Amino acid sequence: MVVCLTGLWRYRNYLVIFLTPLLILPLPIIVGGPEASCGYVIILTALYWCTECMPLAVTGLLPVILFPMMGIMESSEVCTQYMKDSNMLFVGGLLMATAMEHWNLHKRIALRVLLLVGVKPALLMMGFMGTTAFLSMWIGNTASTAMMLPISNAVLKQLCDTEAQAEEREMDLISLRGAGPGTGIPKGQDNQAFDMDDACTTECTKDVKPMKNGIQLEPESEVEESPEARERRLKREAKYLKLDKGMSLSVCYAASIGGTATLTGTAPNLILKGQVDELFPGNGDIINFASWFGFSFPNMVLMLIISWLWLQFMYLGCNMKKLFGCGMNKDGDKEAYGVIKNEYKKLGSVSFAEGCILVLFVLLVLLWFTREPGFMPGWAAVLFNKDKPYVTDGTVAMLMSTLFFVIPSQLPRCGGYSEDGKPLKAPPTLLNWDVVHKKMPWNILLLVGGGFALARGSETSGLSQWLGESLAPLQSIPPVAISFLLSLLIATFTECSSNVATTTLFLPILASMAVAIKLHPLYVMLPCTICASLAFMLPVATPPNAIAFSYGNLKVMDMAKAGFVLNIIGVITINIALNTWGTAMFNLNTFPDWANVTTIPTP
Repeated sequence: MVVCLTGLWRYRNYLVIFLTPLLILPLPIIVGGPEASCGYVIILTALYWCTECMPLAVTGLLPVILFPMMGIMESSEVCTQYMKDSNMLFVGGLLMATAMEHWNLHKRIALRVLLLVGVKPALLMMGFMGTTAFLSMWIGNTASTAMMLPISNAVLKQLCDTEAQAEEREMDLISLRGAGPGTGIPKGQDNQAFDMDDACTTECTKDVKPMKNGIQLEPESEVEESPEARERRLKREAKYLKLDKGMSLSVCYAASIGGTATLTGTAPNLILKGQVDELFPGNGDIINFASWFGFSFPNMVLMLIISWLWLQFMYLGCNMKKLFGCGMNKDGDKEAYGVIKNEYKKLGSVSFAEGCILVLFVLLVLLWFTREPGFMPGWAAVLFNKDKPYVTDGTVAMLMSTLFFVIPSQLPRCGGYSEDGKPLKAPPTLLNWDVVHKKMPWNILLLVGGGFALARGSETSGLSQWLGESLAPLQSIPPVAISFLLSLLIATFTECSSNVATTTLFLPILASMAVAIKLHPLYVMLPCTICASLAFMLPVATPPNAIAFSYGNLKVMDMAKAGFVLNIIGVITINIALNTWGTAMFNLNTFPDWANVTTIPTP
């Protein structure tokens, strides 16, 4: 029996791939109609996405196969959904992120910020969280986490080693004087900036395990320890073990939170824009870079501060004087600070390529903000969009990204010879296609395109209208309660499913429900999109969590306890933002005319 079950588990992906279509086949056969056929495709795609029996991008191509074969949409119409304006915006953002990573500009920014905040525990965690969140606004969450965690481990290892050496010197001094621990020797040798409450320290001395990466917890010397030395070592190790856990969680959580602040920060944000533009063509570009940033950035800052406070409470205790290092200037802090400074020195001076990328990055952000600022006519409306929205955020992104393949990576010089006497060749451009091909996550484009195709198919087949009519009784429930409950549902669902798949599946349904009950579509679509990025509880929920889990001594329960509270906090803060400045920005109290869609325009 065990062997049989083991074999079934080993071939579980094949079983899901072949059995799932057969099990749900009665839906289109018995019920019939285009709505049932579209529902069959959506259910099959959702199950494949949730189980990941096939690569997510390959599953995203199922509408190209099934919609034409089931008579829902023509193949040419389905294929156009895979390369829309939102996809071009996504590609432009990824090219900017690729250029920053290729020339290490993101690392220079991170180290410079850490040099400013210092190495006191509370400020150190704040610096890592703020830097990671900022980087995640512009580059991938996975890349920012993978870059920041090694720096965090190196700093903590230096702090731990320095404190161990200080304690060893103190014990040697005590033994030389023939005195006990109460001889009045000053405690200044200890790195007081990292002292925890006694209760926290005593509790954490149980079952302390050595680390494979990061901080070395086992004593290096084979000399027999005295009971007092062993007790101090265990307390120190427990202290830094907790700090390492808190720092690892702070980095991966900040990466997920930071990605919500900008439209290009993470894929679900762009999926929302694409779905809104697809389902409500006359929305007047209500979701653009500036409007999204205006709503999401304050919410991101609020979530980041609360997350920092919660992790401080869980892993660093409540002694703010010691955590902030008031009035202290210890050698351990200086040496840990030197680790960051040495890493920064390795980067050398700012190169011509880094300067060009920084200028292009700032210019791109400024053009995004000023294209349609909302409170005044933007440059696009004055120059290009006089009667139609010719220029979008995707146009700007592609314009600036194209310059990476035009601008040289070194300052051009006339003449000159190399060391072997040959004339100098023209310098390469900031980016070349080989670099882009290796680092660009092309699979995300197919995954996002599959979501757009499913949304279009549900509209064309009439499934969205049927779902909206079925959800009409929800009109009697207060909108605040609907938004809060749906946010909780999405935040729970995204723990065991890709955030891209979650938003792709739920947003069309939420749009149909909003139209049916005469509720502003963004009132439910906006919070649920951000909640899809609140995957804090499980290591498999999102790549940043998995990276943090592999680096430190984290257990699943550590992540679950910290993440559960942050999930609740995230849902609450998002709904507070929605019902305060979000309502004022998007006029969410009224049902807009552009949402009153009764027929789907033919392309």
